[in-house]
Amino acid sequence: MAKQSFGIVGLGVMGENLALNIESRGFSVAGFDLDGKKVASFSARTQGKRALATRTVEDFVASLESPRRILMMVPAGRPVDAAIASLRPHLQAGDLLIDGGNTYFADTARRIAELAGTGILYIGTGVSGGEEGALHGPAIMPGGNPEAWPLVRPVLRAIAAKAEDGAPCCEWIGGGGAGHFVKMVHNGIEYGDMQMICEAYFLMARLLGLPAEEIGRVFADWNRGELASYLVGITAEILGKRDPETGKPMVDVILDTAEQKGTGKWTSQVALDLGVPAPTIADAVFARTLSAIKKERVAAANVLGGPRLAWSGEKPAFIESIRKALFAAKICSYAQGFQLLRAADQEHHWDLQFGTIASLWRAGCIIRAQFLGKIREAYARAPALANLLLDPYFAEVTTAYQPEWRKVVAVAAEHGIAVPALMSALAYYDGYRTAVLPANLLQAQRDYFGAHTYQRVDRDGKFHTQWTEP
Repeated sequence: MAKQSFGIVGLGVMGENLALNIESRGFSVAGFDLDGKKVASFSARTQGKRALATRTVEDFVASLESPRRILMMVPAGRPVDAAIASLRPHLQAGDLLIDGGNTYFADTARRIAELAGTGILYIGTGVSGGEEGALHGPAIMPGGNPEAWPLVRPVLRAIAAKAEDGAPCCEWIGGGGAGHFVKMVHNGIEYGDMQMICEAYFLMARLLGLPAEEIGRVFADWNRGELASYLVGITAEILGKRDPETGKPMVDVILDTAEQKGTGKWTSQVALDLGVPAPTIADAVFARTLSAIKKERVAAANVLGGPRLAWSGEKPAFIESIRKALFAAKICSYAQGFQLLRAADQEHHWDLQFGTIASLWRAGCIIRAQFLGKIREAYARAPALANLLLDPYFAEVTTAYQPEWRKVVAVAAEHGIAVPALMSALAYYDGYRTAVLPANLLQAQRDYFGAHTYQRVDRDGKFHTQWTEP
């Protein structure tokens, strides 16, 4: 029997769809999973195709041509280590393992180090786009052993989504855990994006009293302009969907508690570790955490007071204000993500290409948006750009939109409607554009109670004051 050119371990929805995508691009595929039902499903779904379902690790590895290229689509953490342990005795120098899950970047770096000296190559690869993207073309962010890139480049670029200019949304990111780090930040930006969209929806629903379908039409209109993106587009579709059982808008029968898989939390934690302000991403994570304590919120609603919802004004004008606030806040959220990428690049020496990363996110991935082209142009103009907000285009937009942005945040606060992402993005914007912050008092406080010293504005050095009489 002819050897298969590519192997996939983990035949869940993502793994199976990626296998079908790979096969459709002219590569034969072998699949393996510990779950026999998934192997049977893969076998049935690939009937008549250049695909082979295998039931043991030994048969799976033996079915692959050398050097073997194996994509692992298993849950992050111990399952990845278990998959590597089961495959490793059957591999040889030159073979390649690819982790396509949402793995923490430091774990990828550790696994590369553990395989050093064996000759087995390793790539940590971010894959974004969900099950539809996996089948039709995801955004792919590979990083790890650079000598592995030529082995897998033809396959990954063939199956990747294609941007409007035809460029595949797949490019080498860098060494170590770079690929998974970029995917982690992608997901962090995704958290912020989704939360801000939810806040825009909530303002229209709670404050303006608009029904779901009408709000859906607003989002559909926004999706034809500068806010055009995958998330805005699906929001319009979601709000137009009705529950077949009750006839109510589908969104109105869904419980208001959100789950998370950890990548947003990782992004926030790493931002703290690297000393990078990413408050909008962090507040989006906290918003999900707050949503999860439903019983407490229901009880608190009967105890804690707040302002009465009594807004009056021109709805179309305020909807336009919300649109501008959403776009300006979105710019800040992406700016925070790219700041985090820059700090990590300085820490790990990956040589990240920020314009290239923006290009990879233009199609296939969850945060694909029209204005990513503007981000790519910003880094083309100034590769060492300190912050996206300093690019002429983004500076002009945020400056022009800030009056409406401030209005929306103020109206939300006055009426007791929580919009943490829109608020934190505005606070980030104001903090970043302020030449003198109150940290001088903070440093004096630290020196007062802990003798932590401070710096002066008039000369170099570290200083300490005896604040009280001995």
